[in-house]
Amino acid sequence: MKTYSPKAKEIERKWWVIDATDKTLGRLATQVANLLKGKHKAIYAPHIDTGDYVVVVNAAKVKVTGKKMEEKFYYRFSGYPGGLKSQNLEELLSKNPSRVIELAVKGMLPHNRLGRAMIKKLKVYAGADHPHQTQVTMKSEEQ
Repeated sequence: MKTYSPKAKEIERKWWVIDATDKTLGRLATQVANLLKGKHKAIYAPHIDTGDYVVVVNAAKVKVTGKKMEEKFYYRFSGYPGGLKSQNLEELLSKNPSRVIELAVKGMLPHNRLGRAMIKKLKVYAGADHPHQTQVTMKSEEQ
């Protein structure tokens, strides 16, 4: 018996719409990461991007548990002395709610060129409407 390896032209990509309203951030991020990786498919292979496109709507309505709103910090560094910027989850959610979900999902994907290809298939929107209405054929169910 030979080992099967999927080819790039054999991969069918579907579109998933996930509503983030009242979903826990980490649990939502794992669900999205698994769809982007393609782990829900029978042809999954860790060295090939077999995942689907994912559209997350209502990112501003995501919830977190505990005191994470005040105690969880996001850092970025410009590379210059004194260039370390930090903001807590509450500030980032008010300014850019889609960035919170993007960062949570990005941390769950591979940290190489394969992960960079996977994150490009993620579209996150703070509100309920998105410009991908024509591509979307599937709605996500509770998994």
